[in-house]
Amino acid sequence: MAETSATTETGEPASRPRKSSWKYIGPGIVVAATGVGAGDLVATLIAGSKFGYTLMWAAVIGCVVKISLAEAAGRWHLATGRTLFDGWRSLGPWTTVYFAIYVVVWGFIYGATAMSSSALPIVALFPDGPGLKFWAIVTGLIGLVFVWFNRYAVFEKVMTVLIGIMFVVVMYVAIRVVPDVGASFAGLLPVLPDGSLLYTLGLIGGVGGTITMAAYGYWVNAKGWSNSSWMKVMRLDNRVAYITTGLFVVAMLVVGAELLHASQIALTSGDRGLIDLGKVLEDRFGAGTAKLFLIGFFATSFSSLIGVWHGVSLMFADFVERFRAPAAGAAKTEEHEGADVAERRQRSLPFRAYLLWLTFPPMTLLWLDEPFGLVIAYGVLGAFFMPFLALTLLWLLNSSRTPREWRNGWVSNGMLALSGLLFIVLCVQQVRDLPW
Repeated sequence: MAETSATTETGEPASRPRKSSWKYIGPGIVVAATGVGAGDLVATLIAGSKFGYTLMWAAVIGCVVKISLAEAAGRWHLATGRTLFDGWRSLGPWTTVYFAIYVVVWGFIYGATAMSSSALPIVALFPDGPGLKFWAIVTGLIGLVFVWFNRYAVFEKVMTVLIGIMFVVVMYVAIRVVPDVGASFAGLLPVLPDGSLLYTLGLIGGVGGTITMAAYGYWVNAKGWSNSSWMKVMRLDNRVAYITTGLFVVAMLVVGAELLHASQIALTSGDRGLIDLGKVLEDRFGAGTAKLFLIGFFATSFSSLIGVWHGVSLMFADFVERFRAPAAGAAKTEEHEGADVAERRQRSLPFRAYLLWLTFPPMTLLWLDEPFGLVIAYGVLGAFFMPFLALTLLWLLNSSRTPREWRNGWVSNGMLALSGLLFIVLCVQQVRDLPW
């Protein structure tokens, strides 16, 4: 594709393509820090503890799948000058209905989950201090205040620091357990041991694969990348994001394989599994390593919290803005989406209303068991989101809504179709596993 022939929405030539450079990297770091949560790391650890290095190849394929999906979301924003929700809305009112229900139910339960996950390592570090509910509320309020008063540039810097802490801690632990290099390379050969299918699908589709992938295009615009001249930069940034995510997955597989597989140590599922791992590390390597790991656990959880508080609130503000527009597809901005539009959205009432929705109503779930019906709705809506994202991107990027030169080629179509199929299988499995 010849980027020099890109045009703006007025039909004029776009500005000259920027050279891809490390100095521009930013939104990819944000999406990596947000997308990898504590529960994802536990799922990877459990896969390593059950099957050793055998599923390493699945982590690599998962990385490639996520690169394709996030690249498609970023390409839509830059090539069309329209937001992803603007594109969804052009496909029909059904997308608005689905997203409206999803973002309300998902935000209510995710808010409580994110706050609890961020509080767990603090309670483990300071066992004689206030309890889990206190720290959960504190982390939620800190996230609210931070996102409310800071613009994207500060947000990106803080996320970079948090992912730096995550990276150093996870790599340190992986090196400390002394990985078997030969076995890890052997794990790149696709093999499916008995009982491994669901773990394999989870590794390919799960880590770093949430609504934050849809938020990537909004962070691209907030960075100031506003048209197709930034396409090369966005693609480098996106690859950095998911290579970083892939390294996290590989490192946690190594820890699961070396520390847990041989000893047949079982972890609790969900975020509390990392508390179990902290105790194993303390027994094996001492209190210093365990405390360092808990700091990394906090960085992982809190970066996901503030990432969602920022990114999904931007999406919700755009959703409200498009919903108020007179007709589907007519809500194009006067110019390509950029940092000024993102900053205006962050000051808007819908952005701040959704921030409050993520913070205060979920606090009630810290005292109550999650209502049965809400758990079912959350599970079903969440299971459908990734197939929804993959298949709607496939639709948008093969239609006249996208300038011809930026439409999907056969590689992009193949990867998005593969992603859609994978996520449909995972969706069916997740729905089957719900406590009906």
